Amino acid sequence: MTEDEIDRLRALMEWEGERTAPPDGFPELPDMPAARYTSAEYYELEQKHIFRKSWLFAGHLDEIPERGCYMRWNNAGDPIVIVHGMDGEVRAFYNTCRHRGAPVVTEDRGKAPRLMCGYHNWTYKTDGTLVGVPERQDFPPDFDMSCRSLIPVRCEMLGNVIFVNFDDGAMPLTQWLGPLVDEWEEFAFDKVRLAARYSFDLNCNWKVAMEANMEVYHVPFIHPDTVAPLVDPKRNLNTMYPNGHARMVAPPPRTTDREHVRAVDSPPEWKQIETVGEIGRTCTQSYTLFPNWVSPLSNYFVPPIVFWPTSLTTTRIELVTMALDWGKENSGTPAPDLWTVPDESSSNGRQMSPIILEDTQFGEAIQQSMQSDAFRSVPLSYQEARIYSFHQSCDRMIGIENVPEELRVAQVIDDSWIWPNDPRVEQMETVRKVTRQAAE
Repeated sequence: MTEDEIDRLRALMEWEGERTAPPDGFPELPDMPAARYTSAEYYELEQKHIFRKSWLFAGHLDEIPERGCYMRWNNAGDPIVIVHGMDGEVRAFYNTCRHRGAPVVTEDRGKAPRLMCGYHNWTYKTDGTLVGVPERQDFPPDFDMSCRSLIPVRCEMLGNVIFVNFDDGAMPLTQWLGPLVDEWEEFAFDKVRLAARYSFDLNCNWKVAMEANMEVYHVPFIHPDTVAPLVDPKRNLNTMYPNGHARMVAPPPRTTDREHVRAVDSPPEWKQIETVGEIGRTCTQSYTLFPNWVSPLSNYFVPPIVFWPTSLTTTRIELVTMALDWGKENSGTPAPDLWTVPDESSSNGRQMSPIILEDTQFGEAIQQSMQSDAFRSVPLSYQEARIYSFHQSCDRMIGIENVPEELRVAQVIDDSWIWPNDPRVEQMETVRKVTRQAAE
């Protein structure tokens, strides 16, 4: 960020802390229909349109580090195999043999110069091309192997991070990310390694789980000893971007020295990303990447929390930590892990960290309560505008005309409040001008 951008952000955070009402002209947010969290019809629309047309986090290059490495990926329904090709390219394919539909790979991870279906040994190059059919003479003479390649899935990377998209006509990843590409450059996506990746199952709708990470209204009440010392919710500044993305920036409370807190809490083996600027070092800078990624970004970590719907009322939360190299393998230096802690009694040896447990503790009870007759609509405050904007984006991705009228949200947050537009800047400047004049 430039000095002017930093100064503007800091000034806006102070302005947010001093306001006594929502900004002038900010729309009153209508209640959202309660059934958006409980309707099987709306859930099916989400699966068909949102998760089939958006760029989705799939993994990290460290999971397929060498040519010939592959990994299975099933987080969005259809079985996928992601391959580090022998030509160096990373690609994704449906994990479905073109013969009789058996999976091409059956292990979560592996390495081979060819992908071979174990059912009849149909064999593919790592670029998906079919190159081997046993008993070829038993197929018709005009059997064309060139049109029997593995079916590709769109696959693109941001630095070392792998994304996939089921929509062949989707815009490129960098266009989808828009201004986030430039804003994230300082966080070294091309240098961070995969330090930890664990999943846990929750008994609530995926939006219930995710939205706990999309506002700081709850911080003083749910996180009094964990997040509250680091985040001032009154000086929180939300920015909404095209394509449904959003950013939250919040300074520490005035009584807290954020740099001191980090110095005390940070183990000496944590390496700083030196390119991270002042805001990332001193404030909580968190992004929502539509549709299901939420992540604070700092001078230590790129730690996405990703929410995968597994049914209308269940979610798989994926807790990921990416960081600069923490040392050679088997050096005795533990890989950093921001979101989980050891737990020998669990199946994967980990448990969610206190912060994540705090955010997820009410999920199941909320879902049960939402399914009662008492849950009729959702009123949201200005501080929760990121959530409302997210729901607007969900309906647009589905196609507003495809959403039953009783399930829609009104599209009241228009482009005048979407980056690069921000009416708050002019309002802040007006207040500053009046204050200066009064002082003179």
